[in-house]
Amino acid sequence: MPIENIKIAGAGPAGLTAAINLAKAGYQVEVFEKNHDTGVRFHGDLQGLENWSRERDIIDELHDMNIKSTNFNYNGFKNLRISNGTKNWDFSCEEPVFYLVRRGNIEGSLDHGLKKQAVDSGVNLHFKTNPPVDTINIIATGPIKNEVYIIAKGKTFETDADDTALGIVDNHAAFNGYSYLLISQGYGCLCTVLFDRFKDASKCFEKTEKIISSQVDFNIQNPKKMAGLGSFSNKNIFKQNEKLYIGEAAGLQDLFWGFGMGNAITSGFLAAESIINGTDYAKTAENYFKKKLKASIVNRYIWEKVGSKDYSFIVNRIHNSTDSIKYLRSFYNFNILQKIIYPFSMHYMKKRYPNLRL
Repeated sequence: MPIENIKIAGAGPAGLTAAINLAKAGYQVEVFEKNHDTGVRFHGDLQGLENWSRERDIIDELHDMNIKSTNFNYNGFKNLRISNGTKNWDFSCEEPVFYLVRRGNIEGSLDHGLKKQAVDSGVNLHFKTNPPVDTINIIATGPIKNEVYIIAKGKTFETDADDTALGIVDNHAAFNGYSYLLISQGYGCLCTVLFDRFKDASKCFEKTEKIISSQVDFNIQNPKKMAGLGSFSNKNIFKQNEKLYIGEAAGLQDLFWGFGMGNAITSGFLAAESIINGTDYAKTAENYFKKKLKASIVNRYIWEKVGSKDYSFIVNRIHNSTDSIKYLRSFYNFNILQKIIYPFSMHYMKKRYPNLRL
């Protein structure tokens, strides 16, 4: 049985997934987190485990990656509405489009659940600690702040309103991005997600609140401010100086819409498996993620170049497809059309996002 001591920097979903798998395989694992607990930068935020880019259900994949779904709350959404402020599109799918989970150091959140699973597996957690970098085996420290391409601003709250998923695509509410109202099991999150003009975040949130309040009747209790950011790279560093990089520390996000939890958890699992089995994590991660990352660059290019007026052309195409989930899934396969468009997308994106490694 292996007795090597593995040290991980970062107690987010990526780091804890790696830790759980290594501990279950018999390794001694230490996780170092600079904050005083897991998930402290979140305040009960509702975030989506997206289910449209994978062939299998994400909850089933979590089980395959030794992550139990029994000690955190999740809620699958098959129905949602997209609006551009003047037209609404209602979607009803046969399988969940995404699963909503809560984030933060609170009971029932994904962060709290993963923390408990890590401790139960024998992982040693050290908070408010920054160990020397040269002692770390796995880097899972989250977004790279000088490579930010997306920010979120909004508020979380308690509510007695019914479960709701409403997305807004309107450049006054979220430039080149989207806004949303999510309500799940008595908790809500109202947010704008911008891919540019970050200084206008407050104005965009005001517009978001106005548009959504005109469409949905919901009450807000005990509101708390929330904010977030994301980084992305297409020149990913998966391994450097014998250290493995996972999650957003490796640039693993979706440039299209900014979803990253699924990628983060998967990368943590792949890193742990590479240590356990003695395989090449960098090669495995490259094979798993590269096409998805390239596809997301093309998707973002099309979204900004084709949809930026009112987004109706793109949303209509998705809505009119016979199977919306299957159609969305095709966007992440890096198909022949995407391969043709890719060089043009890269040329545009390098100018559009000069701070990103593309």
